[in-house]
Amino acid sequence: MSEKLTPVFIRLPRDQAATLDRLATRSGRAKQHLVSELVAQALSLPKPGPLSMGRLEVSSTPETRDDTVLTLAEAASLLKLPADTVQARAEAGDLPGRRFGEDWRFSKLAVLAWLAHGDNRNSRRGR
Repeated sequence: MSEKLTPVFIRLPRDQAATLDRLATRSGRAKQHLVSELVAQALSLPKPGPLSMGRLEVSSTPETRDDTVLTLAEAASLLKLPADTVQARAEAGDLPGRRFGEDWRFSKLAVLAWLAHGDNRNSRRGR
């Protein structure tokens, strides 16, 4: 184990663990990296690493880094949703994205992080 890493053992609620599993599978990234990124984001601490996206800083090797920029159609395909649904969520500010004229662009990492956090509006209603 690297001297810079410290093992941490945690217990998560079952639904959060399932969400982490889905995010790891969909993104092709290790859960260790995803948890590290989410902790750094929550604590607003800078993390060492080659990729920085806004406030979310990602530490990864060039082989595993995925800083892909997606079109609306690609984001919709990634989320397996209709493009108009993705556009509506982005326009409402629920889904991270940027509009350039008539075109939308999405960071794949930001979309996956959004997906991992869930929909706060639904969780407040008690689903």
